[in-house]
Amino acid sequence: MESGNRSNRQLSSALCYSSSTKGGQARSPSVIVIGGGIAGLAAARALYDASFQVLLLESRDRLGGRVHTDYSCGFPVDLGASWLHGVCEENPLAPLIGRLGLPLYRTSGDNSVLYDHDLESYALFDMDGKQVPQELVVEVGKIFESILNEANKVREEYNEDMSIQQAFSLVFERRPDLRLEGLEFKVLQWYLCRMEGWFATDADNISLKGWDQEELLPGGHGLMVRGYLPVINTLAKGLDVRLGHRVTNIVRRYNGVKVTVEDGRTFAADAAIVAVPLGVLKSQSIRFEPKLPDWKEAAIADLGVGIENKIVLHFEKVFWPNVEFLGVVADSSYGCSYFLNLHKATGHSVLVYMPAGQLAKDIEKMSDEAAANFAFVQLKKILPDASSPIRHLVSHWGTDINSLGSYSYGAVGKPHDLSEKLRIPVDNLFFAGEATSLSYPGSVHGAFSTGLMAAEDCRMRVLERYGELDLFHPVMGEEASISVPLLISRM
Repeated sequence: MESGNRSNRQLSSALCYSSSTKGGQARSPSVIVIGGGIAGLAAARALYDASFQVLLLESRDRLGGRVHTDYSCGFPVDLGASWLHGVCEENPLAPLIGRLGLPLYRTSGDNSVLYDHDLESYALFDMDGKQVPQELVVEVGKIFESILNEANKVREEYNEDMSIQQAFSLVFERRPDLRLEGLEFKVLQWYLCRMEGWFATDADNISLKGWDQEELLPGGHGLMVRGYLPVINTLAKGLDVRLGHRVTNIVRRYNGVKVTVEDGRTFAADAAIVAVPLGVLKSQSIRFEPKLPDWKEAAIADLGVGIENKIVLHFEKVFWPNVEFLGVVADSSYGCSYFLNLHKATGHSVLVYMPAGQLAKDIEKMSDEAAANFAFVQLKKILPDASSPIRHLVSHWGTDINSLGSYSYGAVGKPHDLSEKLRIPVDNLFFAGEATSLSYPGSVHGAFSTGLMAAEDCRMRVLERYGELDLFHPVMGEEASISVPLLISRM
């Protein structure tokens, strides 16, 4: 123990870099990256490759953050992010995934009202286990699109923001022909449930002004067949990573930063990149000295953070239809359910139940056993002969102290430049993460991009102070050739 403390004191001392020289050699610029998710890793990788001294502090006992590939079933299952949203050259993650030879399974084209899945990939059932005719599902889908179009008209007419739920109520008042009853109404609630899943929050929290402001890259959506861990490992290779280092205090001065972790050890560097989840920033578990500017604190407070969890059910054999998603329709979006069929994409007999919003919060209050049983009960409603799972995995993104939420969303009545304000540096503190992405919040490639941006901002600021800035050598050089990931065709 003592030798470990001594080496840590040596590290703390070794990380006190400045622009002065020692022994006739200039010291390397230094940075501390706080948070080992995809954004923090992207930033650390870029600065390490730019010859910075980089130290990455991660509170968990693993890297990846809200990207978490679990192997306890004997094969990879992503308990967090699992899609590449936009399989195209414009996606900043595509070259890396392509070079690693990681296959993707296409789940959606470019223009699906269901975002990450096309309509024909679903089989919907009512509570009695009867499958909803596909023609009815398609017809209600068209009506749902009409409702969204009418909601956009409401947005143009009202200066004040409102929730999607409120906008839908106005639409139904104006267009009673769009009101549905019976089974059609239940299918409409299921569409709303899927929309809530995309934003990880309920419809009464989704901003009408901002619900469609996120940019969707072309190329459709691809499920990471082998999980995201190979990407995490590649970015982390060679980095000085300290796991189990929960940061509690960040002091910034004109000539550097000092970072304190939970056990009292401190580390110093020229600058720091804060790449922790929005939920952690909201919890104020990290103290900033001096305090962050009011506009930064307002951005943290006003951005929404939602919850979507996964309950993985591993079965002995497949007993369900050969579709990508199984859905349960109900009288409310809260009562609806959907299961991702991983067998279709990976060949493993796994269904993943994916609750979001208030339902996810309620399920997080249960034990893992009770949560898995809840998901299985939903499955039994549509497949009464379902066999019991042999193994289950349950995520807890909302209550996990290291995340305190799944991903960000624009809250009702709040400004829509909050992500940009969250990203803007404060002195020699830089910020990264999906919540700081103006165009691609809630996505892995959005988080990755913000890590690269924070790294370049940091490099410019630090080297400017050193007087060694080379504008012709940015952190990330041009790719010699773009390698788009292999996209597996649907079967």
